[in-house]
Amino acid sequence: MAKNEQPDDKETVKEVGKEASAYAKYTGLAFQMIVIIGIFAFAGYKIDEGAHHTTKWVTAALSLAGVFISLFIVIRSVKNSN
Repeated sequence: MAKNEQPDDKETVKEVGKEASAYAKYTGLAFQMIVIIGIFAFAGYKIDEGAHHTTKWVTAALSLAGVFISLFIVIRSVKNSN
């Protein structure tokens, strides 16, 4: 592009739209991770509470499982987007 030429407004709008789309996508992934981990932790808590466990092993195990599942989903999503 020559020094005197101005950037095309349509191209600028497309770039901003792509940035906003990527921002929304990754923000959505973060909330999805929070929800998955929260559901698994809550399920583990309810199981431990119902079984009257003194040590909350089920809560810990399901929380960790939620972390691994959410990471798997994020990695798969990022890998498929490229």
